[in-house]
Amino acid sequence: MSTADKFGGTMSRLLSAACGCTALLMHTVAFAQSGDVPDWVYGDGELPEKWSVTNEAYGACDAGAMQSPIDLAETNARGDISLSASYGVAEGKLKLGPRKVQVDVGPGMGMISGERLYSLLQMHFHTPAEHVLHDKRYPLVVHLVHGSQKGHFAVLGVAFEEGEANPALQPIIDAMEANRSAFEFDVAKLVPDDLSVYRYMGSLTTPPCTEGVNWHVADNVLTASPEQIAMFVSRLGNSNRSLQPVNNRLVVGPEG
Repeated sequence: MSTADKFGGTMSRLLSAACGCTALLMHTVAFAQSGDVPDWVYGDGELPEKWSVTNEAYGACDAGAMQSPIDLAETNARGDISLSASYGVAEGKLKLGPRKVQVDVGPGMGMISGERLYSLLQMHFHTPAEHVLHDKRYPLVVHLVHGSQKGHFAVLGVAFEEGEANPALQPIIDAMEANRSAFEFDVAKLVPDDLSVYRYMGSLTTPPCTEGVNWHVADNVLTASPEQIAMFVSRLGNSNRSLQPVNNRLVVGPEG
């Protein structure tokens, strides 16, 4: 399912889409502001964070009805979710900050979900994973953040469990250790070959908790070595938001 061939003649549109939504992403997503000290903090990942108490601009975080993350055990429908993706080797730009490991990428990669084209803009990590998948929070997750020409957001979340080292994580870790901003890595190695996903409409998981995000969480989990996971934990600490109520939303899981 996740092959570049399925994009066909849409790749030129993908390239132009990235240019139109990058500025919007940087304006909207708080964690995209490199070097800034945020005016909010993570809690214990269990109790509500109450971020709107710190800043009234974060009202959606506490009052929104379509917030993320959620427990995917609350899936209420099953179906063959149409998702095609095209990722490959890219030049990454590392951005570090309090509880932030983010890698920006240039145009040329992305996914099609529900006949809408999304361009990959950046990816960032959380320890542990934010969504509950298979009745657990895995120790590490990457969120691949995409945007459309019309300013819509889509995120693909991929969890990691302890096992063999992941070849795409190591260049990121090497860049962190060397305090190097630019490096090359294979984004495709951060995504399962079988891209079966859970899908629902949610929000950004950090302030301002903007809603209307098309969430995809991969059912298949990748591996990372204990040492790789430990490196992200040492940088990120506890960086997961508490679970949010589903509130009668449609949560579609993969068939079978």
